Amino acid sequence: MILTIDIGNTNITFGVFDGEEIKLISRIATQREKTPEQYAIDFSNIFSLHDFDESAIEGAAVSSVVPELTNTVVDAVKMRYGKVVLLAPGVKTGLNIAIDNPAFLGADLAAGAVGTITSYPLPALVIDLGTASKIYAVDENKTFLGGMIAPGVEISLKALTDTSSQLPTIALNAPSRVCAKNTVECMQSGSIIGTACMLDGIIDRMIEELGEPRTIVATGGLASFIIEECKHDIVYDKDLILKGLLEVYKKNA
Repeated sequence: MILTIDIGNTNITFGVFDGEEIKLISRIATQREKTPEQYAIDFSNIFSLHDFDESAIEGAAVSSVVPELTNTVVDAVKMRYGKVVLLAPGVKTGLNIAIDNPAFLGADLAAGAVGTITSYPLPALVIDLGTASKIYAVDENKTFLGGMIAPGVEISLKALTDTSSQLPTIALNAPSRVCAKNTVECMQSGSIIGTACMLDGIIDRMIEELGEPRTIVATGGLASFIIEECKHDIVYDKDLILKGLLEVYKKNA
């Protein structure tokens, strides 16, 4: 079995694959002050909680957008599970990268692109809604063409409530109408419907530049309910990055 780990700014998401089948997915909070030993205990405790036999894990693939935590988590994984493939420049991905400096491509974007190539018809647009909102394009030749990054929904909402004394903290639920009748639903409309409209608008602009994709796929913690408000037909794949990491492991192990 192969362990895949995506280190994000808010959460560390990890999953275990048996062949192509994912057997377990879990998340822990990203805590930059923890030691390798503490993360090793966290992983082991979660596997124990789910009655999962971690001795069956033969290796791991890791992606990270938190540089100060990368070596910490890699060391933790090596303590418990042996071989680790870190998604970084020089690692085989099967992905062509057509941006100004390919070495600067975020590991999460690379993993998502590889997961898309592995699982969906190309060309494709990929939406990743997490701490940041990202859309990027992969063409039929497995080339990463570039994309856009915007503040994520939760970041934008926090900035709004932190700087506006009379605006409350709200739940991220879709409102019943765009033209809302109360403060909470007005904020939900701006956050949820506003993000959906932004996605639709960026997708339309990318289609004008690049042509019609065969697939539009979305991943990330906030994607499942936001894409329901979009006008485009978007596939939701919560495991996209982990699938990409599995493919990276197979290419490099």
